[in-house]
Amino acid sequence: MFINKTTDGLNNICGKNIAKLRIELKISQRELADRMQLVGIDIDKNAIQRIECGKRFVTDIEIIAFAKIFNVSFDELLLG
Repeated sequence: MFINKTTDGLNNICGKNIAKLRIELKISQRELADRMQLVGIDIDKNAIQRIECGKRFVTDIEIIAFAKIFNVSFDELLLG
């Protein structure tokens, strides 16, 4: 049976990197959600919080938007 979680039980592998990049940029989760909405991704602060702690899956479209906002490659988001 296929399991859709990381070895440590998280629903994504990029949440920790998103949190790190957000903190480095010195913006809140709400500000990040606002920036995501400016690039066309309808997401709220609570979804950002769930992504960062690994409780929410991240779509490929959202990964593209995060990479654009943080000005990083997909590899940096996914691999750290």
